[in-house]
Amino acid sequence: MASKLDPATRSQALASLSGWAEVQGRDAITKRFVFADFNAAFGWMTRVALIAEKMDHHPEWFNVYRTVDVTLSTHDAGGVSALDITLARAMDAIA
Repeated sequence: MASKLDPATRSQALASLSGWAEVQGRDAITKRFVFADFNAAFGWMTRVALIAEKMDHHPEWFNVYRTVDVTLSTHDAGGVSALDITLARAMDAIA
């Protein structure tokens, strides 16, 4: 089971991610991804879904046309864990 990151580790990890921010009132991180069109957004989501499934760690996301809003938090840990940071990095690399 993943452990929730301590505040210092979380801050350091978040600082190493481009465009990710803390969610107000919740122990989670978020980012908005904007693609050229719906096809590019959906293709990205599909590639991320394959990674998330292998990790057994699934994002909360919302897609409208070319925009995908992502929120990451490890529910079992009660907040942001190393799994979220790893998945965020993978999402950024694929985008």
